[in-house]
Order: sequence, then C-alpha cells, then structure tokens
Amino acid sequence: MSRVRVFVFGEDGISQAGVATQLRSRPDILIVDDADIDSAEVAVVIVESVDESCARTVRAIQRNGCPRVVLVVSDLDDSGLMGAVEVGACGVLRRRETTPERLEAAVMAAVGGDGTLAPDLLGRLMVQMSRLQRDVLAPRGIGPSGVTDRELDVLRLLADGFDTAEIARRLAYSERTIKNVIHDLTSRLNLKNRLHAVAYAMKAGLI
Repeated sequence: MSRVRVFVFGEDGISQAGVATQLRSRPDILIVDDADIDSAEVAVVIVESVDESCARTVRAIQRNGCPRVVLVVSDLDDSGLMGAVEVGACGVLRRRETTPERLEAAVMAAVGGDGTLAPDLLGRLMVQMSRLQRDVLAPRGIGPSGVTDRELDVLRLLADGFDTAEIARRLAYSERTIKNVIHDLTSRLNLKNRLHAVAYAMKAGLI
C-alpha cells in the first residue's frame, strides 16, 4: 500500500519540525515539502488558535491543491471550534493531547473522508450548531440545510423544468419575487446559476 503524502505547516519552525519528525517515523506516512504541496493528500496545520491568520493559512493550502486539513490547536474556544468548521477542517486536535498515534489516526481518517474530534469538542460543537439554528437561521426561516421552505419549493419547480413565470403562477408570487428568491439562494450558497442550484439541491438530497 502506498504511503499517505502529508504536508506539515507550523506557525513556528520548532513546532513544524517536531510534528514532521513524529509523522516521518510512521511507516504509512510520507512527508512532502512546500514544493510538492499539490501532491499532498492531507495537511497538518499547527497553530496557537483558530483565528483569521489560521483561516488564511488553511485557505492557501486548499487553493494549492490539498483540500483535507487537520488542525492541531493550543488554545481552542467555542469560536475557534466554529472557525475550524467554517474553513473545512477534517479534524481538530488539542495540542496537549496530541500523540503521534492520535495524529496518524486523524490523518488516516481524513484520507478516508472521515473527521476527528474529541467527544467533548463534538458536544460543544453540537451546542454551537443548535444555538446557530435557533438564534440565527430559524428566525430567517432557514433550516439546517441552509435553504428556506420557499426556496425549496422554487428549486423543485426549477428541477421540473418550469420557467420563472410558471413558477410564480404555481406558487402565487410575482415573477420579481421568484427572481429574487433564486438570486438570494445562488448568492448565499455561491452557486453559479439556476442549473447549478438544482444540481446542488439534488446532490444534497434536498429535492
């Protein structure tokens, strides 16, 4: 079996070298340097906290061709936990609890499409997501999927091939309202057009 190619980034050279050395000793892992980051399957990023600097680093790594990132964090509060989710981290480990074995397991989980999170962090994340749904999304009529009931109705009719005028007639809205619904949905979810919106909804199992 080929070894998993891993890129290691640390905010300080000592942390980066230490983690790279630990992982280099694992028989299933091959450490790659900056020049080969686009070939890395997983990046391990060691930071003090999940802040804007961390987010920029993760996004840069993802843009360079390595979408899976495991964060090793010294100071992790609820805001940082949500920040890790927002940047698409596959795993989050507390630095003080990270052993070579746990780090290797997190890397292997990321390669397999799974995530790694300590049980207490998972509980905190669920509380944060529940609060977000209750206090922010629900008052705006947005469900856990990020789509409102009205947007789902429009998406279903778009998928059935109806144009704006027909959708407006069937849902008893003006054509302008339907256009605004589609615009708001595509803008919020960074979708290119109506076809992309329908494809997104189908892939996500919304329609």
